[in-house]
Amino acid sequence: MGASYGAGHYGMCGRAYDPRFLFAWPSAKSAVMGPQQLAGVLSIVARQSAAAKGRPYDDEADAALRAMVEQQIESESLPMFLSGRLYDDGVIDPRDTRTVLGLCLSAVHTAPYQGARGGFGVFRM
Repeated sequence: MGASYGAGHYGMCGRAYDPRFLFAWPSAKSAVMGPQQLAGVLSIVARQSAAAKGRPYDDEADAALRAMVEQQIESESLPMFLSGRLYDDGVIDPRDTRTVLGLCLSAVHTAPYQGARGGFGVFRM
């Protein structure tokens, strides 16, 4: 429905949990980290690397790197980009959610799932 980043993405039954179906709405975003967070981490690493080598840190280059990383992550976290790389089963119109959910539940009902590990699915606790 909205943004899904990092561990929260996996916690909400991301691809790593081998869900039977995984759809996205056009408003969804998904990435390892949010654009600002990733740019910040890269900036911290570069700043610490420069300090360890005894070099001055170029703040203008840092700002340019942060802007480039944020723009790239922003564009690569969009649903059409991710769906084109098969991270999900498709982008659906929110108005079709009930129909798609009904089709998925029908498929689940008619074809029992054996699971990847001897018939056990994802355990929620």
